[in-house]
Amino acid sequence: MKPANPFSLNGKTAVVAGASRGIGQAIAEGLARAGARTILASRSLTPLAAIARNLRGEGFQAEAMELDVSSRESRESFCGELPDVDVLVNVAGTNIRRNFIDYTPEEYGSLMQTNLTGIVELTQAVGRKMIERGQGGKVVTIGSLSCLMGMPYISVYTMTKCALAGLTRALAAEWGKFNIQVNCIAPGFILTELNRKMWEPQEMHDWLKATEANPNLGRPEDVAPLAVFLSSPGADYITGQLIAVDGGASTTQIWPFAPPA
Repeated sequence: MKPANPFSLNGKTAVVAGASRGIGQAIAEGLARAGARTILASRSLTPLAAIARNLRGEGFQAEAMELDVSSRESRESFCGELPDVDVLVNVAGTNIRRNFIDYTPEEYGSLMQTNLTGIVELTQAVGRKMIERGQGGKVVTIGSLSCLMGMPYISVYTMTKCALAGLTRALAAEWGKFNIQVNCIAPGFILTELNRKMWEPQEMHDWLKATEANPNLGRPEDVAPLAVFLSSPGADYITGQLIAVDGGASTTQIWPFAPPA
C-alpha cells in the first residue's frame, strides 16, 4: 500500500555523499525536511557537523559522518559504520578545467578516482546492503549537463559524468528486481563554489541570457527538490532516467531574431 503522502520520507534513512556545501548540502537539507534520517557525508567534517546541528535545531534528524570518496580506506570505514540505508545520493565530485591536451596523468587520475571510482565503489557497497536487506531502495546520482551536450575544457570531468549516467541505466535494469530505483540528475548552469570564478565576468551572464530559455543561473536549491522526489515513494515507477535541471539549456535555443510587430 502506498503511503498517504507519496513524497514523505518518514521512516527512511538517507545518505548524501558530498553534503558539506552546494548541491549536496541543499539535497541533504531537503531530505531531512522531508522526514528522512539524513546522514551527511563529506571529508569536510566541521561544516558538515554545523549543517547537521542546524537541521536538528529545526527538529529534523541529521548526523555527520566523515567520508573521503577518493580514498578506498575511508569508503570502507564509512560503509562499515552505516546503518541500514534506504536512499543513497551521490553528489561528491570535483572538476579541473583544461584544454584536453594539457591534462596531466595526475589530474586525470585524480578526477577519475574522485568522480568515478569512488562513487562506483560506494554504490557497490551500499547497494549490496540494500539487496541483502530486501526492502528496496533508491540511488540518485548527480551527473552533469555535459552528459547531454558537448562542452569545452571539461573533457575528463565529462568522461566521469557520462560513465555515471551509463551506470545509472545499467543498474536500473540490474536492480529493478530488487525494487531499487536508480536515477541520475543532470544539473545545468548551477552557481556553486566549483564554478563561481568562471561566472564572475559579465560576458558569461550576457551569453547565458542570449542562449538559454531561463536567462538566470540556477541555485543548488533548484536541484534539491528533484533529488528529494526521486528518493520518495512517489518515484517508485521511475528508474533509469537522466533528468536535466538546466533552465532549458539542453532543449532550447534563443535567437536574436524577432518577428515584426
